[in-house]
Amino acid sequence: MNILPEDPTLDEIRAAMAPVVASNAAFDGWGDAARDAAADALGVDRDVALLAFPGGAVEMIAAWFAHIDAGMLAKVPPERLATMKIREKIAALVEARLDAVAADREALRRALAILALPQNLARAAKLGWHAADVMWRAAGDTATDYNHYTKRTILAGVYGATVAVFLDDDSDQLADTRAFLARRIDGIMRFEKAKAGFLGRTQHRPSLSRFIGRLRYPAV
Repeated sequence: MNILPEDPTLDEIRAAMAPVVASNAAFDGWGDAARDAAADALGVDRDVALLAFPGGAVEMIAAWFAHIDAGMLAKVPPERLATMKIREKIAALVEARLDAVAADREALRRALAILALPQNLARAAKLGWHAADVMWRAAGDTATDYNHYTKRTILAGVYGATVAVFLDDDSDQLADTRAFLARRIDGIMRFEKAKAGFLGRTQHRPSLSRFIGRLRYPAV
């Protein structure tokens, strides 16, 4: 259990409470009961705990996801990632993220049900994008062009699909989930390879717009 400093900020309270709220949410749902139980367990005044999560359930879920990000990065540190190929990095990061929520699978199931509500879809999309961004950055991706967006969009979709398998996976050591993830990552790698080949072929093609521009404005 996280230990709070003597005079914690709301951010510190939120970070400390997040995993405890998640543990309670498996039984009580992502509501007042789970938040209050977490506050009591950590010795936080319930009114202060309410201030720490002004957005209610979605805010609690977002704080838990941030906690999961931190756990994932701690389990797969940069020095370990540096020895891996790109597909191994992505697989290791996704698996580490799933390992971080394995003990609270029911809490995750309830969290996803809340995020699937129409009023929460925009926030859900942002959280999915953020998870993919954290993983790609940890994997060393520095793309700033449209590749930055395509990589994260695709990985967010792969991660979401993998979570769906994970939630109902009763296989030994999540073998079914890991196999599903491996197939999806192979798909990402094939796509990236095909995209690189396409860009390489089109990079040196004549530009119609430049050609027309030269007709209109010939060099002096």
